Amino acid sequence: MPESNETVLVGTSAVIESLLRGEFICRTTNEEAWRALQNAATRERIEAYLNQINRTLSTAAEGDVFFCGYLQLGEKEQKVISGQFKTICTSLTPLVEWLVLVQESSGQDAPLTQGATIRLTELQERIEDTPAFREQLARISHYRLFGSTSSQTDVQLKLVFKRLVELGYLIKPNSEKQIYMATGKLDYLYEVIRFIDETESLSLEAQAETATQQDLL
Repeated sequence: MPESNETVLVGTSAVIESLLRGEFICRTTNEEAWRALQNAATRERIEAYLNQINRTLSTAAEGDVFFCGYLQLGEKEQKVISGQFKTICTSLTPLVEWLVLVQESSGQDAPLTQGATIRLTELQERIEDTPAFREQLARISHYRLFGSTSSQTDVQLKLVFKRLVELGYLIKPNSEKQIYMATGKLDYLYEVIRFIDETESLSLEAQAETATQQDLL
C-alpha cells in the first residue's frame, strides 16, 4: 500500500529538522532518514525547501553521508563557515591521533569508517598492555578538545569516547554496553583532511571558502 502524502511530508519534515540541527545523516546514525534520502523525489522536496532558506543538501563519502550546507555565500555565511573551518582545523590533531591509536592498537590495516564497531573494554585492555599506547592516550586525552586531567587510563578513555559521541563521530547504540559505532561524520572528516592536504598553501579563510564550493561545509 503506497504511503500517503501526509506520511511522506512528516518523514521529510523530520529529515529537514535533523539537517538543520547540523546532523550528519548516515545509515549508522539515522537509517530511516538515510533511506528516505536514497529516494530522488524525497531529495528534491528537501532541496526545494532548503533552498528557500539559503541552504542546500550536501553529501560526503560518495553520497553515503548527507548534511546541510549553504546555497549562496554572503558576508554572514562566510563568517560562519570560516569559524566552523577553524574549529575543525584545531580539532584535527587530537582526532587524527585518536584514529591512529585505535587503528594501531586494534591491529587494523584501514582507519575507522562508518559502521565500524569499537568495544571499549577490549580497546582498554590492549592500551593498558602496551606502554606506548598508554602514553599516546594520555597525550590525546589532555588536548583541549577532550580536556582530561586524569592519569588513569580507563578515565581518560571514557572521557575521550564521551566527547566523541557529543561531537557526532561515534554513537553508543546501547547505553548499558560499552560498545560504540563510527558514524559517517568520520568519513566526512577524512574528506576535509584530504582537502586541507591539497590546499595547504591557502589561508584558512581561503580554504573555508573553497571547501564550501566543494560541498565540504
